[in-house]
Amino acid sequence: MSDTINLSLNQVRELSESTLISNGFNEQHAQAITDIIYTNQIGDCQSHGLYRLFMCVESIRSGRVNGTSEPTIIDAAPSVVRADANDGISLLALRAAMPLLIKKAKNNGVAALAINRCFHFSALWPEVEMLSTEGLAGMAMLPSHAWVAPAGGTRGLLGTNPFAFSWPRDGQAPFTFDFATSQFARGEIELYRRAGKPLPNGVAIDKDGQPTTDAEAAMDGAMLTFGGHKGSALSLMIELMAGPLIDDLTSKESMEFAEGKPEAPYHGEIILAFDPNLLSGGRVPQNHDRAERLFADVLDQGARLPSQRRQAAQAANQAKGSVEISTALYEDLLKLKQA
Repeated sequence: MSDTINLSLNQVRELSESTLISNGFNEQHAQAITDIIYTNQIGDCQSHGLYRLFMCVESIRSGRVNGTSEPTIIDAAPSVVRADANDGISLLALRAAMPLLIKKAKNNGVAALAINRCFHFSALWPEVEMLSTEGLAGMAMLPSHAWVAPAGGTRGLLGTNPFAFSWPRDGQAPFTFDFATSQFARGEIELYRRAGKPLPNGVAIDKDGQPTTDAEAAMDGAMLTFGGHKGSALSLMIELMAGPLIDDLTSKESMEFAEGKPEAPYHGEIILAFDPNLLSGGRVPQNHDRAERLFADVLDQGARLPSQRRQAAQAANQAKGSVEISTALYEDLLKLKQA
């Protein structure tokens, strides 16, 4: 048997939606979640594609996630939108609130969306690209569970705490980056564990605070931030911005709420949108050219822009109409659907 299997793009959607619906999500939630899973899978973002169905199913089986909740969207101020996910996965609340966030940013130059009381499992880059496709620049950030030790620490306190940014480009894919403030995303370590592969040095410590390359020991210990104290400071900023600032949980509080259950982290998310037209005084064309010169100078040095690989993979997979995943993962997903 081959180690990999090809799925058509339609099969990716069908597998995701049917797995979610068979495990208790309604059609609206299943579609909103699948939109993001599908987008990641066709970009070969394996750790945030179909693999994330396991976390979604674990979360609803835990009895915490409400798979039929209706988000509450609140027009809180001229530049503020609040979305209460009402204990659902964040993505339906995001989809419901995004049009109002875009409208406020274009009216006022800057706008913020706070999503509260949500379970979150997904990559952030598709969320900020929803803004850049509308001609806006966007940022998003959130905590997770306390899996990451602060610089110099010996136990988990911070989340993987991802941060994403996207910049609109005329006629081209946006400039986008999305990274955890930990050395690895949690999903990447889980994939190393499933494959029985050693981690790179400097990614994690074991339960005794000692460096380890064993993925199992890392899961029982703590992950490390990138860049030492710099990554640690950024991670703390994200804890504050997406926690106390918007009246939601920190990563440690999220982990305590989970009571040891293998579910998606429960917390909030903040998304910021910026309108280049208003903030530049209507000089978008001139400043678009300046931004493009900056990107060109990066490429001229033989460097690459963030997301180039993902965008190339997305184009290639769309052209051939299929994606490749491991056979073992596919078989496990079928069991998840049938359980």
